[in-house]
Parts: sequence; C-alpha cells; structure tokens
Amino acid sequence: MISLHSKQFLETNIKGFIIPSEKVAHVQIGNSLEHALLVLTKSGYSAIPVLDTKYKFNGLISSSMITDSILGLERIEFELLEGKKVEEVMVTNIPRISIDAKFEEIIELLVDYPFLCVIKEDGYFEGIMTRRIALKQLNRHIHRLNHFL
Repeated sequence: MISLHSKQFLETNIKGFIIPSEKVAHVQIGNSLEHALLVLTKSGYSAIPVLDTKYKFNGLISSSMITDSILGLERIEFELLEGKKVEEVMVTNIPRISIDAKFEEIIELLVDYPFLCVIKEDGYFEGIMTRRIALKQLNRHIHRLNHFL
C-alpha cells in the first residue's frame, strides 16, 4: 500500500524540476551534421534535441547516429558531415512529456531514456526532465520517509 507521502510525491508536477530550454544545448533541423557533432562534443551530451526555427521540437540526434550515417564500407567518410543535414539522421519516435506531467508518469519512461523532452501543446520545446533530477527527487523523498519511520 502506498503511503500518503508517496502518493503526494508521485502526483507532484515536474514543472519546477525541468531544465529550461534556454539552458539546453540543441540544434536546428537545417543544421549540418558537422555543426551537430560540434555541439554534441562541446556540450558533452550523448544526445540533444532538434528544434525548428520556431523552437518547436522535432526529434533527437546523437553522436552515434551521426557516426552511423557517415560509415562507409572501408572507412569513416568525414567529408559527408558538411553536406548532410540533421533532419536526415535524427530520430522522431521518442516519448514527449507535457509540462503538466507528474512524477508517476515519467518514472517508467526514464528507465529507458536519460532525459525526456518537455513539450507544450503547440509543440514548443520547454526543456528537459533528466533521469538524474528524477532520481535526486526520489532519493530526497525516500530519506524524508525514513525520517518519519
């Protein structure tokens, strides 16, 4: 049986815990793979959001997706980086969450994804909810529960 405190935690809105879009490294759909690889490398992230010119979310791109796209039969074809565009390589079939999502909704998704993109109804990119933040909040909740026992 779930305690009242646990129920309250699971029903907590994630809004106050997301990393806002202004602080999230991203690329735009028309950018070259060379630019995307540079942003990924400089940011240190494994994957980053892909936005359009109106800051609407379109998908994710990762270093491994870029590398896979330039692998030739006998060598890595680095010269392709400049000519290929982000939209040719990005993935679009990934979970998106609402700014109104609750912790209960995101916990299961974060098992398989290091972060989730937070999207408004109109598709506007609000930011990301990371596994790290969710685990930190869960840990804080568990410690509070232990204090009451």
